Amino acid sequence: MTGAPGAIARDALFSARAAAEALGNNKLRAGLTSLGILFGVASVIAMLAIGKGAEQEILEQMRLLGSNNVVVTPAQEDQREGAVERDEGQKEPKRFSPGLTVHDARSIAAAIPGVAATSGEIVLNTRITRESYRRTGKLVGVDTAYFRLQNLNVAEGAAFTDAQIATGAPVAIIGHALRTRFFTRDAPVGGRIKVGDVWLTVVGVLEDRQVGATTAQRLGIRDSNMDVYVPLSTTLLRYRDRARVTASDMERASRAEQSVPPGDDAASEDEEARAERRNYHQLDKVIVHVGEASAVPAVAEVIQRMLTRRHNGVVDFEITVPELLLQQEQRTKTIFNVVLGAIASISLVVGGIGIMNIMLASVLERIREIGVRRAVGATQRDVLTQFLSEAVMISLAGGLAGILTGTALSAGIERLAGITTIVSLVSVVVAFGVSVAVGLVFGIMPAWRAARQDPVACLRYE
Repeated sequence: MTGAPGAIARDALFSARAAAEALGNNKLRAGLTSLGILFGVASVIAMLAIGKGAEQEILEQMRLLGSNNVVVTPAQEDQREGAVERDEGQKEPKRFSPGLTVHDARSIAAAIPGVAATSGEIVLNTRITRESYRRTGKLVGVDTAYFRLQNLNVAEGAAFTDAQIATGAPVAIIGHALRTRFFTRDAPVGGRIKVGDVWLTVVGVLEDRQVGATTAQRLGIRDSNMDVYVPLSTTLLRYRDRARVTASDMERASRAEQSVPPGDDAASEDEEARAERRNYHQLDKVIVHVGEASAVPAVAEVIQRMLTRRHNGVVDFEITVPELLLQQEQRTKTIFNVVLGAIASISLVVGGIGIMNIMLASVLERIREIGVRRAVGATQRDVLTQFLSEAVMISLAGGLAGILTGTALSAGIERLAGITTIVSLVSVVVAFGVSVAVGLVFGIMPAWRAARQDPVACLRYE
């Protein structure tokens, strides 16, 4: 019994050598036969790489957006509801709406069950100055929960304290790129930076987070690297509170209207400035974090009804559930991967049929060889093993070449199409196993036919 495994190994090695010799006698035919497997395996590798990259991208987007979040933003001017058409075509006067306010955010947190935390956000265009460095940038007023809900970590210093928030203290947390540009020699924490007309003390620096401009715009998130974050109360107290219209605001608006010639408004005024002047919302965004993922759709619906009532029936806001959008995107990418998988499967089946066709023709060409081998003592199992080994070797060669081609194809797709691809060890193992399985499945019939040949008839074959 101890010699049985050794004998099996010797028989397998002999059959492999005989198969390799037979394939070496006709390299061109063997190479052409393996092309079908090559393209099929390359398609499998590329498909799995695209699928893995899409999964990684979805997970990264979820990390950027924060899980279980509902985002409330002011609606675009052409999407606001509130003016109702009469039958005669006239519009009713628009009802007053206070816009998105701090009180809205607090009411959502206090009144809706399942809401774990809320955070407001105000974004103002400003100028950032320190020593001889200056540049335009964004001032972002936030609550304490903002950094946690947006998965932003403070790499240096600390987050805002309750006392700083309560008093509207002139303190700031800056982005990593801003720290690199404005604090080249000095430590940022404890340093001072002028934002607009106010000097702020830096209490923290955010960790570096690379987000592409396209991704940030599509997901509606901020690129935190070049922003200055201050407490929400500091923004309302020391910069601007859109909920309070002052005499100076009215005077500036009047001067701006008088300085613009009739009909030349679009050409003479900066679009961002006009949008800012028309913006009556105290907050630019409210992020609502829900404790349970299953409760997110229901909470979003309650927020919709609550804010509509608080805004006197004027729907001047939009509610977005990022997780649902990402799930829809993931379903779309899954369908795309299934289509790619079907194409790859067809390629593998075609390649397997090609192997079977060539091996069947090879049996007819090598009838006398089969007869000679049987005459000198080879058994049916020996002949079966040799022909099956040839089919597996053809498939295996195509599989190995397909793995290399698929890896190169994945890299080319990522470079040219901008799609994230990840070639994992699992995909390589799956492709390798599939190529071997194709050789076994489609090679067993030709091998069985070769083994069933009559030795006497084979020796008489001309």
